[in-house]
Amino acid sequence: MSFTELALSPEILAAVERMGFEQPTPIQEKAIPPALQGQDILAAAMTGSGKTATFLLPIMQRLQGKPRGTTRALVVAPTRELAAQIAEHLRELAGRTGITGAAIYGGVAMGPQEQAFRRGVDVIIATPGRLLDHLQYPYAKLNSVEVLVLDEADRMLDMGFLPDVRRILARVPAKRQTMLFSATLPEQIVTLADDFLRNPVAFNVERKSAPASGITHTAYPVPQDLKSHLLLAVLKQAASPNVLTFTRTKHRANRLADFLERRGVATARIHGNRSQAQRTEALAGFKAGRYRVLVATDIAARGIDVEELGLVVNFDVPHLPEDYIHRVGRTARAEATGDAYTFVSRDEEGELHAIERHIGKSLPRRLVEGFNYEKRPEEKLEVPLAERIAAIRSRKREERGRAQANAERRTAQGLPPRSGGSAGTGGGPRRNSTGSTSRSGGAQRVGPGMAWLRQANADASRPGETRRPFGRPPARAGR
Repeated sequence: MSFTELALSPEILAAVERMGFEQPTPIQEKAIPPALQGQDILAAAMTGSGKTATFLLPIMQRLQGKPRGTTRALVVAPTRELAAQIAEHLRELAGRTGITGAAIYGGVAMGPQEQAFRRGVDVIIATPGRLLDHLQYPYAKLNSVEVLVLDEADRMLDMGFLPDVRRILARVPAKRQTMLFSATLPEQIVTLADDFLRNPVAFNVERKSAPASGITHTAYPVPQDLKSHLLLAVLKQAASPNVLTFTRTKHRANRLADFLERRGVATARIHGNRSQAQRTEALAGFKAGRYRVLVATDIAARGIDVEELGLVVNFDVPHLPEDYIHRVGRTARAEATGDAYTFVSRDEEGELHAIERHIGKSLPRRLVEGFNYEKRPEEKLEVPLAERIAAIRSRKREERGRAQANAERRTAQGLPPRSGGSAGTGGGPRRNSTGSTSRSGGAQRVGPGMAWLRQANADASRPGETRRPFGRPPARAGR
């Protein structure tokens, strides 16, 4: 089947051709025809299967001949990166159709997003939390939505967004077309589909979630302390120009990125503690080739779409098989091929066995030739929690000891204690001359500067007098 057989308008077909799409992927071939007819869709679609175009093309076809200025389609996605990616695909596909869209997500100012609502862009692509932030205000209207898409619903479940999704669903018209896409279909997602989809056309729902067939899987047994050094060795041997690496935590992502940068590897990082500007720059730099390695956590990685990504490295074994499938799905997208390496320490063997049982195959174990598996690293990637706590307590003891010694020295010299408090006070709250409390050594926040607020409260309690608006200080002379 070709795209010309899908009853799409000439303008949309021209955009499809301009983007280099030659033939529909399997999910596009199955789901686009019923979606064009307005039917609800329930599809188990793995990442990289072409599902974004599967829902965008029918939406564009439906909206193309309608008046502008009203939001008629809503796409809900779990992460900022995925929302931004979908919005970018819509811009590329919309071309000269005049269809507009906007990405609504946290980490950036709400002002431009508010203007998108007020203009009535055709398609809103939003994360649940930021969308609910806007829905508190009257300008955010969803009463004309005709098409609702829930993308990567299983990840929204994992992130605890399902209650938010239900609140959003209650704000859109009951009479609508709904499309739900999910890499896996756990019971909660099936229940959600039963509640909100009407006689959906279902695809692949009986299929067990599995990685793309073009991925070559390999496990590398390695001691936990040597993982970062093994990654350096792999990078020297790997032919792939860009490598996506997943860690278990944000802390490990930072430590690994610092480790690689100190050794001359151009590295970017992307995780929940990075600002949206930092995340956008990291992903753009990785796609442009400015960074060879992108270190990411699971949640932040949704929406990472890099053409011809040849290698994904699981620096830490994921706890769930579904996370493994999502991670490695960043390579071998759209019927391509790619490699997935998993570094597994002895205490992670259980998680790896669970993954192997889920995907129905055993991952071959390999060793990197020439790598010294017996060496002792000069530094640890992550200091164990107990050691970090012990170090903090030791540092606090040393600080208290120094403070006590300084206080004793000043007493012996006949000097008064420092205004910041003696060693025994610990710099805690103390009483000032007015009887209120303040932090030692800090500015007192009570005093003449707050007199206007006390006066405003007093004025408000006396009827018949002119009152100053609460919360606004009196105008000062000369201002």
